Amino acid sequence: MGYYRQSPRDNDWPASATFSKLLIIFVIILTAPLVHAGTITGTVQAQGKEGAGSEAAGGNYDSRKYKFAERINYAELRDFVVYIDQATADKPLPPTKPVQVITTRKVSQRGAMFSPHVLPVVVGTTVEWPNNDDIFHNVFSISEAKSFDLGLYKSPEVKPITFDKPGRVDVFCSIHTHMNCIILVLENPHFAATDEKGRFSILNVPAGTYKLKAWHERLPSQVKEVVVPDNGMVKTDFVLGITNLPKY
Repeated sequence: MGYYRQSPRDNDWPASATFSKLLIIFVIILTAPLVHAGTITGTVQAQGKEGAGSEAAGGNYDSRKYKFAERINYAELRDFVVYIDQATADKPLPPTKPVQVITTRKVSQRGAMFSPHVLPVVVGTTVEWPNNDDIFHNVFSISEAKSFDLGLYKSPEVKPITFDKPGRVDVFCSIHTHMNCIILVLENPHFAATDEKGRFSILNVPAGTYKLKAWHERLPSQVKEVVVPDNGMVKTDFVLGITNLPKY
């Protein structure tokens, strides 16, 4: 009568080694780029009203009354944010490490300031607010998306806030006039802040058609439709200005 003889390999392979192999495969799957995903790139620029600069050279701006009136240089505007402005299949997960908004002392007439001035985050992100100055700050917000008051504190104390609702959160210091920043809480992880040259890149966007929004705190937003390929790149540029607003 015949019988099956078990191979030594069946018993000699440790269970822990099998688990390690499965764990490695699982990690590779999680960290690998999405198969059906592309990248959205482009630039964002700001444009002022035509003719607004005609009286900048000479005239009333040279008078004592308006000598220190600070004019906006649209070519130097920064802090643009570009994001997919609709629900996606991706469920946002809080980052494993909190993003930091740092209060720093700068050698300027503005005194203490927040850095960065604009911080885009996904819903559920915890932001830490260290005070690196030698003076007290009182960080607070009365925004509908998140209201809070961190009170007076200095280093080494660091206070965190979790942003659990989408929307714009304007943050101020109750002591210092020019100290303010914006936390832009977004519903999905597909967003990017522009660099110093106005460029942005949003990686690993699932293939599909989306509404892509370019945002700035003092300009009307602009929305464009973008078709993201299964893989590869799609380029979309924006020019923001004082346009498409109601007239009276």
